[in-house]
Amino acid sequence: MHRPDSPLLTDLYEFAMLDAYWAEGMTDLAVFEFFVRKLPPRRGFLMAAGLDQVVAFLEALHFEADDINLLRRTGHFSDPFLAALQRLRFTGDVDAMPEGTVFFAEEPILRVTAPLPEAQFVESRLINLVQLETLIASKAARMVLAAPGKRLVDFGLRRAHGAEAGLLAARASYLAGFAGTATTLAGALFGIPVYGTMAHSFIQAHDDETLAFEHFARVRPDGLILLLDTYDTERAARHVVELAPRLAAAGITIAGVRLDSGDLAQHARHVRQILDQGGLNGTTIFASGGLDEDALLRLSRERAPIDGFGIGTSLAASVDAPALDCAYKLQEYGGVPRRKRSEGKATWPGRKQVWRCHAEGGTIAGDTITLANMPCAGTPLLRPVMRAGRRVTPPISASEIRSYSARQLESLPESLAALEAAPYPVTIHPALRELAAVCDARTEAKPASALSRAGSDAP
Repeated sequence: MHRPDSPLLTDLYEFAMLDAYWAEGMTDLAVFEFFVRKLPPRRGFLMAAGLDQVVAFLEALHFEADDINLLRRTGHFSDPFLAALQRLRFTGDVDAMPEGTVFFAEEPILRVTAPLPEAQFVESRLINLVQLETLIASKAARMVLAAPGKRLVDFGLRRAHGAEAGLLAARASYLAGFAGTATTLAGALFGIPVYGTMAHSFIQAHDDETLAFEHFARVRPDGLILLLDTYDTERAARHVVELAPRLAAAGITIAGVRLDSGDLAQHARHVRQILDQGGLNGTTIFASGGLDEDALLRLSRERAPIDGFGIGTSLAASVDAPALDCAYKLQEYGGVPRRKRSEGKATWPGRKQVWRCHAEGGTIAGDTITLANMPCAGTPLLRPVMRAGRRVTPPISASEIRSYSARQLESLPESLAALEAAPYPVTIHPALRELAAVCDARTEAKPASALSRAGSDAP
């Protein structure tokens, strides 16, 4: 199996363009920007994530002998091109919004400035990383807003679209405000708290439900959570009450119980009553099973006595919006602004900055997209991340990003904190519109070199 940071994890056309750029000597500085063209349905905002993985990828970019041999066997590339690949490293600059930043459509959240072949080659993997984590962080942020004060845990690995997607979903959801994940490796890699309960199969493997609870409790006493709904939820709750004194005599406390099916609000009320009557007032109720932000909001409004939730499929697959309409586009090459004019996919040219204004009290009030070298009112959102191929500051821990994300969510106006989409003012500075007109005029005028190649009778 190839290494996870392999540069071969990209689209073939990246190699094809690299070959052509080098053949033509097109190695001047280029500027590419990553942005989302439009928000998914029902989304009022997105949350940036994935930057740390992008930086790690760029810092490690290189071709090993095995990579070159695999490319050689495809028969697509010449030996001189393959030799040049062995020398390829990322030497450019990156500016980006910090992970956890709330952002909106058309706003560049990441800018790469590097020699054209380098900036072009990283396109596919960069989109792959930023799109996934931003998608999941944005979904997780909605759940955090829907269930304020509740402990949310990522249960999504088994429904994620692959191993890396599951790992990065755990990270992205934690950044957005989840308490932790059930994915063990994510805890080890990212410093995320890891949580676990038990499966129905553990109960089924025993002939007696109470005995199953007791066996599990004596082996795994810390943070003990027992699963109630394998057979009859309320009866299982009574078994827990009966078992509690015996466990307490051994110094074991039942921290919580878990509900995974049925009418969660109704079950939670009945279970809460049974636990309280049995003296287990401190035993929490945790729920899972097909939950999304709408279900969380409904349970919150019904005041269901549930203390936390495990979220799987709807989070890890972002079921209602499984992809972002995002792009990584060339905005400048050789010091000349560039602009794509495709119908429905036109871009604003030049390297840009996003400035954010706040109302009294710190609520965000409006953004302005300008040229990067223009002063503007507000706070600039894109910050230096890499210079000459290296980080400018040490990596930020996941817990620090999580705290920043929480402040970002606190800054949302009430209209954006709601689950339905709401308008937010994003202004395109007039200077950008003027530059776009200049770019259009330039591309509409046929260069003299093209006329000479076409012949004297060219139109």
